[in-house]
Amino acid sequence: MRTRQFLLTLLLAAMGTSAFAQGAAGFPDRPVRIVVPLGAGGLADISFRLVATKLSELLGKPVVVENMPGAGGIAAAQSVMRSKPDGHTLLVVTNGTSTSPSLFKNLPYDPLKDFSPVAFAAYFDLVILANAEGRHKTLGDLLAAARAQPGKLNIATINPGSTQNLSAELFRSVAGIDIAIVPFKSSPEAMNALLADRVDAVFESYASSKGLVDGGKLRALASTGGKRSGYLPAVPSVKEAGVPAYEVVGWQGLAVPVGTPPEIIALLNRHMNTIVAMPDFKKRMLDLGTDAYAGTPEDLRARFTSDVAKWAAVIKQVGIQPQ
Repeated sequence: MRTRQFLLTLLLAAMGTSAFAQGAAGFPDRPVRIVVPLGAGGLADISFRLVATKLSELLGKPVVVENMPGAGGIAAAQSVMRSKPDGHTLLVVTNGTSTSPSLFKNLPYDPLKDFSPVAFAAYFDLVILANAEGRHKTLGDLLAAARAQPGKLNIATINPGSTQNLSAELFRSVAGIDIAIVPFKSSPEAMNALLADRVDAVFESYASSKGLVDGGKLRALASTGGKRSGYLPAVPSVKEAGVPAYEVVGWQGLAVPVGTPPEIIALLNRHMNTIVAMPDFKKRMLDLGTDAYAGTPEDLRARFTSDVAKWAAVIKQVGIQPQ
């Protein structure tokens, strides 16, 4: 009986492997397109051009990146949603994608229902920055000053509803401090205000601030993740530095239209895990201020679902009105 059960298990496993091979057979049969809902030259664009090069080698077909910025990522998402669900069109999703349901009244798609997650590509922390020549040498200094002078200090971010802006709002709430949040149109404007001592701190990505931090102009007080980042190991997390309940992690990943065969999703996921393990890819991503990571489709879905709920609560608390 045990021998029969063992042989049956082997047979079922073989059938499953054969079904997987048949389901992914012939894919891809033409170039694969990665749609980036942001402009050229940004972190997501650079990251996924690196992914495209590696993925092309693994798939044996060209993988092209198409930038489709604007409209809060809606145009890009709709374009991918309407494409044939066969794995040839992929959408770049980010932590910013998870705010869309709360920032737009009539979003023409449901990011959790109309797309199937494939894999992460990387995750990253934001950093809280201060002027290197200023009085705030640690996050503890900033918190102490804010508590000693309620309403007098200010934090710069980019546009309301951005990850930087919402992260600062969450920080203010969780830390229990009365501090003004001042939005700027761009990251350079916000950091120039910090250099000119017109604001006390800035929430920004390390990728955007790396030159000023490495050049000694700005000081990284803390990173926002649950632990120290791989690219700023000497900088404490916000949790370490005095706000244990605070954590914000940015991320980038890939999704496909719902209905894409699971065998193709599994193949793409396997390739993404191969890519993020490549030493040259990992190093380049660290240089960009991100940690390469792929995980499983379920990992990405869990993070996405969690962030949709998390940012919905922050947006409601702050009073940002959906467009």
